Amino acid sequence: MSSISVPKKYEEFAYVLDFIPHGRSTIIKGREGPIVQAIGEERLTLLEILATEDSSFQGGERIAIGKEGRSKIISVLGKLGYEELTQEAKNELADVIETIVKSNEAKYVAYFNELQAVTPRLHALELIPGIGKTFMLEIVRQRDKQPFTSFDDLQKRVGIREPAKAVAKRILEEIAGGSRINLFVRR
Repeated sequence: MSSISVPKKYEEFAYVLDFIPHGRSTIIKGREGPIVQAIGEERLTLLEILATEDSSFQGGERIAIGKEGRSKIISVLGKLGYEELTQEAKNELADVIETIVKSNEAKYVAYFNELQAVTPRLHALELIPGIGKTFMLEIVRQRDKQPFTSFDDLQKRVGIREPAKAVAKRILEEIAGGSRINLFVRR
């Protein structure tokens, strides 16, 4: 027997982007009821969720959607494309992504410590808004001395303003389909 851990296939938690109390599924034809549009916390997947009849949700609320711990939802109906989101969900998305990035800081700071060159002329760090050649070179120089431990550490040592916002902006671009190369969102 091997002890290799297989990565989780499903999201355990999601953040509410929009709640439609009397909605109609865009994924399952004929399915109606309380519909939640959400983004998964781990894989940043856009999801359509069927909620229980008596529940209500706030934008940005973190909900349990895994196999266990569900209280307000019946099932995850499937994945959504960015274009299938309601306008309300699209409006909520940037703030929710920033919340996810900040609450999983160690995971996203690790990207600054690990990202490498994509091509001889382009480093993956340069794909993050606000990071050009100068910042990229300084990040690489600083992380070679000592890995970054937090967004504050990164900000102090390199001078990048609001790195969490920059990462969130990049994630939004990837979700909306505006990037050829994805750093954070699996296709």
